[in-house]
Amino acid sequence: MAGVWTSVCVMFPALDAKAPGFKVYAVIDASGDPSEMASRTTLARFAQAGVIPTSTNAVLSETHRTWNRPEAVELAKLYALVAPNYAALIESYQKAQEVAKQSR
Repeated sequence: MAGVWTSVCVMFPALDAKAPGFKVYAVIDASGDPSEMASRTTLARFAQAGVIPTSTNAVLSETHRTWNRPEAVELAKLYALVAPNYAALIESYQKAQEVAKQSR
């Protein structure tokens, strides 16, 4: 789950989903709060309730699971749009592959 304010827009639905036994993840970097104190308090409350704090990158990676799939190149393009550091990594990898092919 993610929302505008972690302490409100995520907290209440997360706790409501947790009550009947759902496994709940709170995507912390896709949400925000008006203060550091609100964020820390919310994380503590999540921990007490069993809500799992996570990040956008972790959600994407867990959903994706493996690069050994036919649509991996297309997924990499989408991932690079939301993670500029990843785009740099892919560019570096592609260059290394080109150099390796040329030296064979």
